[in-house]
Amino acid sequence: MAALGWLTPRRRSATARSVLAGEASAEAARKSSQDVQDIEDALTKETTQEPEFPVLGDDRAAAFFDLDNTVMQGASIFHFGRGLHKRKFFETRDLLKFAWQQAWFRLAGSEDPEHMQEARDSALSIVKGHRVAELQSIGEEIYDEYMAERIWPGTRALAEAHLAAGQKVWLVTAAPVEIANVIARRLGLTGALGTVAESVDGVYTGKLVGEPLHGPAKAEAVKALAAAEGLDLSRCAAYSDSHNDIPMLSLVGHPYAINPDAKLRKHARQLDWRLRDYRTARKAAKVGIPAAAGVGAVAGGTAAAIALHRRRR
Repeated sequence: MAALGWLTPRRRSATARSVLAGEASAEAARKSSQDVQDIEDALTKETTQEPEFPVLGDDRAAAFFDLDNTVMQGASIFHFGRGLHKRKFFETRDLLKFAWQQAWFRLAGSEDPEHMQEARDSALSIVKGHRVAELQSIGEEIYDEYMAERIWPGTRALAEAHLAAGQKVWLVTAAPVEIANVIARRLGLTGALGTVAESVDGVYTGKLVGEPLHGPAKAEAVKALAAAEGLDLSRCAAYSDSHNDIPMLSLVGHPYAINPDAKLRKHARQLDWRLRDYRTARKAAKVGIPAAAGVGAVAGGTAAAIALHRRRR
């Protein structure tokens, strides 16, 4: 019988690492279950509780869409930079800096003020001395090359629903207004509010007019446009992925969190704002459901382990 001792289960004490692994797995499972419940709750609310929206023929209503990671995957200024690099506007090391800033944005889930300032200064120095008409023409080409395939179909459908209801739809973005106007026109939207670079006699000076259209500045732009257009903001909708746009979202009667970062997701849940997340479907379509599920599991487990580690400290 002693020879068969290896068949008998041995009682082993759990190590600290195995406890952490088990708790992390449980935390990830709980989070995944909550995400599924959120989706089910949203679908139930849409089909059984919410009135029809947008309201057909309500000409005092409009919709305001953030651009980066709301309408388009990634940062539009980065994609624009790729196009300018291809046309020899600047050197490869500058593109690598743009790429690093974009990677930081996607990993951290929020804009870093220092990176934003560097990107802004770099972009302004690149376009200085060039004609506005030249950049507008190049922007049309770059949209086809790098941006068109990165439009979120779900967000585009939301914008088209407002247009079909007879409402105006505006992009509101910190991206240069020239880029924003190209994207708005290609998507059939009404227009765009964006950051304005100074020009004299049709030539960029390398300076901004005022400040970037970011955070509270977006809310001010929306208020000014609403006043000029005779809109009732309580009947308007706004869409964004970032907690930086909470001031804009808070202005309207119908705020939506689209592909939200962690802070916006939390805020939206607390205020019962509507949530839409198109990122998981996009990954599944590109790499296949099993691969996407595997990536999600690793990311969820890592996040859970980090959260538990912080909780213990």
